[in-house]
Amino acid sequence: MGEPNIVMSRIDNRLVHGQVGVSWLTHLGANLLLVADDEAAGDETQQAIMTMTARQYGVQIRFFTLEKTAAVIHKAAPEQKIFIIARTPVEMLYLIEHGVPIKEVNIGNMHFGEGKRQLSAHNYADEAEIEALKKIREKTGALFMQELPTSPRENFEL
Repeated sequence: MGEPNIVMSRIDNRLVHGQVGVSWLTHLGANLLLVADDEAAGDETQQAIMTMTARQYGVQIRFFTLEKTAAVIHKAAPEQKIFIIARTPVEMLYLIEHGVPIKEVNIGNMHFGEGKRQLSAHNYADEAEIEALKKIREKTGALFMQELPTSPRENFEL
């Protein structure tokens, strides 16, 4: 069918939440939220909660495994304005390495956890995630941190 119309790709361990619904969807004009996450793709409770946010803002939502995302993304209709959300940098890197034509990646929120170091006020990463972020930057040339559309856009550097 051609190249999918991906309007944004975001790493956010919260996946779909109010901030995504209110700020980013309105700003981007997206009409399809694609949650690329193996866990969420198989969890009806998570899907129900995230679907409520999507419906509230009049957008469609799909929950695909990483493998399915890579397999079907090129079948997207031209009128679909796709906002891809992955939970971690490792998942986003998988998508890129498996043919999803992602040109830039927004780092939205990566929670603190054991073995993680602080990258910014809202982002923490362990060594595997840092390596994935570096590879994403190499492959896309555009990796940035931006919590909200009104927040300053900061290029990711390590």
